Amino acid sequence: MSEQSQYEAMFSGVIGKEYHALSLICPLAAQMSRLVGEAVADYSKNHSHTLNIVELGGGTGITSSAILSASENMVLTSVDNEPTMQQQAQQSLQHWQEQGRLIFSANDALTALKQLPSNSVDIIASAYTLHNFLHDYRVQVIAEIFRVLKSGGQFINGDRYGLDDISAHTLTVQNELAGYFKVFTAQNRLDLLEQWTIHLFCDESENHLMRESVALAQLTDAGFVDINLSHRAEINALVKAIKP
Repeated sequence: MSEQSQYEAMFSGVIGKEYHALSLICPLAAQMSRLVGEAVADYSKNHSHTLNIVELGGGTGITSSAILSASENMVLTSVDNEPTMQQQAQQSLQHWQEQGRLIFSANDALTALKQLPSNSVDIIASAYTLHNFLHDYRVQVIAEIFRVLKSGGQFINGDRYGLDDISAHTLTVQNELAGYFKVFTAQNRLDLLEQWTIHLFCDESENHLMRESVALAQLTDAGFVDINLSHRAEINALVKAIKP
């Protein structure tokens, strides 16, 4: 099993089954999902046609719900290759699927993108997914995002963007980890404490960490313009970029 596969497999265990715990240790996660939805709503105001939107890493459907609630004028494809999490999304978002507004893909992000025609998607959206990727895989995903977006299409990502100030970044992560201990020891959930701590160490490893300056430079190198990072709160931030 590759390192990427081993990392993804973590979501098939206790983290995937009880992903709602993220809202306890990172309340800002829900805010980022809401901001992604608001960005989609802003984009849809200026477009009368039915939007073709792809979400990378749909997970349990938290961000999918925010996107689908943003506008009725869209079809969303939710991509996630972790069955434990996608099954939860299929249950909670069933009404949108029955309306034909939601399609599920069980492929990994890169495979799903490679199957799409060039210049065919209005928005690629994501929340807390790209930071999980190994650097080389992430670069390939960004290149494919650029390829499949239409001219004027937008990439919207609410995610962990590491601070360029390494000392400030380290302090922020230390405080984040202290919060894990506070929440999970109070609940006597040492199993969740263990798995989320391991997960955090993966996020912070050199081959995963998505440092702000590097991440934005990768978007520039891929060809994106009007790249904007906003709503920074600790490690979390919203990034939007346009394909010219």
